[in-house]
Amino acid sequence: MSKATKRPSHRIYAVTEGEKGNFWREIGAAWAHGDGDGLTLVFDYLPLNGADIVLRKAKDEEPKAADAK
Repeated sequence: MSKATKRPSHRIYAVTEGEKGNFWREIGAAWAHGDGDGLTLVFDYLPLNGADIVLRKAKDEEPKAADAK
């Protein structure tokens, strides 16, 4: 599998609680293995603030990270 030619199957978010709700920040992507038994995770950022890490199935049209909820 070449990540450069295949769109990720999932997006990775760091989710923190705020006064006006949860804030979702995209921090990476994931690619499903061909056999369906695993994922390859690639992180662009690592949260150091105790955020929850959330893996969500990628959509055809991805919202901007700041808009994702």
